[in-house]
Amino acid sequence: MTSTLGAPTGATTVDAPAGARPAPRTPSAPARPRWERPAFVGLLVATAVLYLWDLGASGWANTFYSAAVQAGTQSWKAFFFGSFDAANAITVDKPPASLWVMELFARIFGVNAWSILVPQALEGVAAVALLYATVRRRFEAPAALLAGAVMASTPVAVLMFRFNNPDALLVLLLVAAAYALTRALETASTRWLMLCGALVGFAFLSKMLQAFVVVPGFAVVYLLAAPTPLRRRILQVLGAGAAMLVAGGWWVAIVELWPASARPYIGGSQTNSELELIFGYNGLGRLTGNETGSVVAGGNQGQAGMWGPTGLLRLFTAEMGGQVAWLLPAALILLGYLLWMARRAPLADGRRAQVLLWGTWLVVTGLVFSLAQGIIHPYYTVALAPAIGGLVGIGAWMAWRYRARPESRVVLAAVVLVTALWSCALLDRSPDWLPWLKALVLVAGLAAAVGLLLPLAGRTLGRQASAGVVGLALVAGLAGPAAYSVDTATTPHAGAIPSAGPAVASGFGPGGGGFRGRFGRGFGQGQQGFAGPGFTPGTGQGGGTGGFAGRQGGLGGLLEAGTPDAELVALLTQDTTSTWVAAAVGSNSAAGVQLATGRPVMAIGGFNGSDPSPTLEQFQALVAAGKIHYFLAGGAGGPGFGGFGPGGGSGTSGQIASWVESTFPSTTVGGVTVYDLTQSGSGATTADGAGATT
Repeated sequence: MTSTLGAPTGATTVDAPAGARPAPRTPSAPARPRWERPAFVGLLVATAVLYLWDLGASGWANTFYSAAVQAGTQSWKAFFFGSFDAANAITVDKPPASLWVMELFARIFGVNAWSILVPQALEGVAAVALLYATVRRRFEAPAALLAGAVMASTPVAVLMFRFNNPDALLVLLLVAAAYALTRALETASTRWLMLCGALVGFAFLSKMLQAFVVVPGFAVVYLLAAPTPLRRRILQVLGAGAAMLVAGGWWVAIVELWPASARPYIGGSQTNSELELIFGYNGLGRLTGNETGSVVAGGNQGQAGMWGPTGLLRLFTAEMGGQVAWLLPAALILLGYLLWMARRAPLADGRRAQVLLWGTWLVVTGLVFSLAQGIIHPYYTVALAPAIGGLVGIGAWMAWRYRARPESRVVLAAVVLVTALWSCALLDRSPDWLPWLKALVLVAGLAAAVGLLLPLAGRTLGRQASAGVVGLALVAGLAGPAAYSVDTATTPHAGAIPSAGPAVASGFGPGGGGFRGRFGRGFGQGQQGFAGPGFTPGTGQGGGTGGFAGRQGGLGGLLEAGTPDAELVALLTQDTTSTWVAAAVGSNSAAGVQLATGRPVMAIGGFNGSDPSPTLEQFQALVAAGKIHYFLAGGAGGPGFGGFGPGGGSGTSGQIASWVESTFPSTTVGGVTVYDLTQSGSGATTADGAGATT
């Protein structure tokens, strides 16, 4: 019995060297029907509308990165290093590749919400197009279109391609690498394989080691399926690895070799080292939970830590399920079906190779997210969207194409029914949100499953009835995530931990008891949020209490920047000579002020306030030299901040805050306690000069 996943229609082969597997001449994709191009254009237009609609409503989105974009438009040095401020005190805690794209747009169109967020949306449209092109190299148009539609409508993809976190560029580059690998597999092309490695390497400059999670699967697929002798396959994979290291390592090498005194401090590290950041806080620490400098410790296997419980079912929990897992059971079932149907295919079978590509991507990345004990936010799961889309698109189409086989119909019916039931479970976590949708999905799923199984009972379906079954199956599978996606696109998002879709009944992120980075819903949905020594709980922007959020007229907190009062902005903008118009503990305490004033604001201690930069002695020297005018207390700052959480880290930010409080007079301006570092003395006053207690 031959495999149903054979070579695409029209592929031919050429003579191969002795001992080599037959190599297909560059295969053409299956014949293109007339309706394909309009359908593809329609997919991209719909994706663009979904990702661009009312994009400016989110404002600065993640203010931490928006402030860094502003800095990169003011200083090429800040651009290169990924500095948080134009005076280059400290970098953000990620490599700068994603910032580079936004900063180039902002240099052309000015620093505003649209110039920062539109590049992210365009990256999303490009990722969908590349996923379509990758699947289309080996499979028919319906498979490619369905793959693109599934990815485009995944709620967390809508969230991240409308946001300014590094994940958008990461996903785009990894999908591009998958396309390059697919091209390399067709003719054992060294050029395409090297490009694949280079794209993964550049993805590393977007979000460090997360980019490398796909590498084991990519390497195994090429070693198994490339139509060339094993020795050449091994050498090619080694060459692609070298290309990956060069593409991702050149910037790291420059930063490490650059004199530390002449560059900004490496944010997120405790030793001013990019290598420490790679292998510690942003690398292996995410797996082990040993992240020195993190604000809290991670969870143990099967136990709930600050970032949620770990375990094999983590992707199905309230924190992550509604973000990405709508079609995850379907993808896993269809992966097994496709591998079974291709079990007798030759090793170099290109269709099975692509199934393995998406399968290893999904399984390896899913296991990493499920078992990692360090910081794993729900929005990280956007990296699963291309693999889920690829497997669902290919698997559903191939099962439908071979529906004459009983096993194909049973698999299709099972996929539709399981997806409908799982969608109902996810929708039930938000019982007051579109309550009718759950009934629609359930009825459509049951009807479609019955329709798919009828031929097995001896009954035949006509063309119109078959089309109706397909329509019902699409409703059962896509109505839930599509509704979540529309809700995501029509709701402004801000803060460091955004989440897609409506609030759920419980859980971290999209639900109560945790952070919620959305306007109007607060960080915690009226339940207890996160607070600790040196932190001040906020009220959220429009609703919810007991969680963190920036407030109008304040500095914000750990995960959310505030909007400074006009009175405070007016005071700070009077200074036109200081290197830093002000300093504040924590990046989000500084970000809103920096964006409002257009002047560098020093983020003491970096994002968490736990980095040892600057030291007390360095800060005192800068103050003595007149380079810092004001110190802003409140928000994430205040005496005692820094180094108190289970994550450890430096306590220098607390030392600086204590020294400032005991040395300089304070004034309350726009609801913020302001210390003028150009004056000495003690005591506190209000803005009108009257005595006050701070």
